[in-house]
Formats: sequence, structure tokens, C-alpha cells
Amino acid sequence: MTFLLKEIFKLIKLLNSETETNQIAMGLTLGFILGMSPLLSLQGLLVLLMILIFRIQAGAAFIAAFFFAFIAYLLDPVFHSIGKSILTMDSLKNIFTILYNMPIVPFTRFNNTIVMGSGVVSVVSTPFLFFIFVFIVKKYRVVVVEKFQNTKFWKAVKATAFYKWYVTYDQYFGN
Repeated sequence: MTFLLKEIFKLIKLLNSETETNQIAMGLTLGFILGMSPLLSLQGLLVLLMILIFRIQAGAAFIAAFFFAFIAYLLDPVFHSIGKSILTMDSLKNIFTILYNMPIVPFTRFNNTIVMGSGVVSVVSTPFLFFIFVFIVKKYRVVVVEKFQNTKFWKAVKATAFYKWYVTYDQYFGN
């Protein structure tokens, strides 16, 4: 439980930081793909590799993966129907046979209906989600952060000795 709260606080701190909006949005988008796909599969490992290699906010990706995994569990019946319709298409039967006989491709577990359905949904929705997340992060920074920083409560908190100690501590020992 404390790990989850710590990660949520890190995300809030990240949203309030000077980190590039696109890095956070891409982290959330890849977290969506990671949450929708099984973790111990080839596509899950590829997404993890992308998170580690490119300048993508890993904290946002892992928090998003955690939350989207719950949503994916609830959407399994929808994924099953989408995957079943794709895997039973006669026009794709030869392609799936060739892919299944390749050396590495079966590790994607594409022949599972839920994995196929969640993979198709996550790949199709990725570009849209990226722009939605960019919009949400920008709106959050304008609407929530600026309004909160202008409240009397926040100004009073910033005037306390504890806040000044925290800022000093965070400069030396943060992250």
C-alpha cells in the first residue's frame, strides 16, 4: 500500500515539475500498452525496453501500467471477442500459421484471444491516447497547479519553516 501511495505522490510531483509534457504523455501511453498486454510476453518486454532506452518518464509509465492493468482485467470479455474475431478470420489463417512457426513470434502469445484483442486495441488507440494525455497534462498544469499555487492556503504553507526545510531537503536528497 505504501508503494502505491509513494508512486501516486511521485506522479503528482512529476506533473507539477518542469518535466516535458511529451515525456510524461509518452510514459502514460506506454504504460497503457504495458497495462493492456501481459507483462511476461515479448511485447511487454519490448515496451519495457522502450521505456528504459528512450527519454520517457518511467514513473508515469509504471503507474499508468498499474492502473490500466485493472481496467484491462475488466475489459477482458471485450478483448476476447475482438481477438476471437481476428484470429478466426479465414483471410489471416495463413499469416498466423507462418507467424506461429517462426522462432520468436510465438512468445508474443498472439494466438490467445485476449492477448490479440488487447494488443489490437492498445496499438490502435495509442496515437489518440498520446494526444489526449498531452492535453490532460497541459490542462492540469494550467488549471489545477496555477489555481492551487494562488490559494491563501498554499501561500501560508510556503511561509512555514517546515516547507523551507522540505525544499532544502529535496534539493539535496530528492530523487
